[in-house]
Amino acid sequence: MKIPSDLISYCEKALSDVDISLEEQLIDSILASRRVFIYGSGRSGLIGQLFAVRLIQLGIDVHFVGEMTTPIITQDDLTLLISNTGRTSSVVQTAEIARRVVGSKVISITGKKDCDLARTSDVTIAFNIVENEETKRIAPLGTIFEDTAHLFFECVVRDIMKKQNISEEEMRSRHAIWV
Repeated sequence: MKIPSDLISYCEKALSDVDISLEEQLIDSILASRRVFIYGSGRSGLIGQLFAVRLIQLGIDVHFVGEMTTPIITQDDLTLLISNTGRTSSVVQTAEIARRVVGSKVISITGKKDCDLARTSDVTIAFNIVENEETKRIAPLGTIFEDTAHLFFECVVRDIMKKQNISEEEMRSRHAIWV
């Protein structure tokens, strides 16, 4: 298999353009919130679920919106929403309800700076995703956004570990397979 350096370079470019202060705001919000609620639809939702697992392993109370056991969001919680286009109706509606009705802080991760989701969020982290014929051929249907979001969230995990002095051993103690 050929190493997908072209795909990796697109993700690296998208990550390099993220303002580090926005990642710090996300980390501070996660740590200051009573609970974290994550939601995305489709493959963005899968990336959100991956991040939720890592947050659980960090000892953070986290829920994925829409699951049977998810409690109601309150103003003391953080709502983290993921959408490449920033137009996915269920994600935008979740932002509107969480922010305007409940009073929860809303942070969005998106591939578009100017979108409905950004307008309904307190903080928006928008990746600079290159879209052209080449990217559509090597990484169709949002793959670059999804891969970039996954890498970004793993960087957030790393930085929370450092900030909170959490070791891999401590995370492993919360890992479902190791219980």
